[in-house]
Amino acid sequence: MLEVDPKNQAAQVMLLLALSDQCGDTGGAAMRAQQLAASLENEYERCYYSGLVAERRARAHLQRGGAATHGVYDWLMDALDYFERAERVRPAGNDDAILRWNTCVRVLQQHPELRPTGEMREEPLFLE
Repeated sequence: MLEVDPKNQAAQVMLLLALSDQCGDTGGAAMRAQQLAASLENEYERCYYSGLVAERRARAHLQRGGAATHGVYDWLMDALDYFERAERVRPAGNDDAILRWNTCVRVLQQHPELRPTGEMREEPLFLE
């Protein structure tokens, strides 16, 4: 679909969701998903899906455990920031960003061992 219509927002969202499901496998999938999220035209969707990619990445690494948890706190904080921004511009009646924000807070509460890395991330954060 994207070969025929590279600006198709629905197809971009589907691809970024599929890529973000692979965040635990490779950093490349997460980076590509984040790039797609940053290219979305709608500000709410740009913020919401950027947060979702960061959250999925954090959860994938948390699930792997051990050294893989390095950076999880930072990715969750990124997700919280994106969801907060999405909440400010959300369509009326759409509480998805609030629900995702609450989920990230619960993950942080359930894992008090998570701490900021204090270092630069291994990849850049794509902002608007």
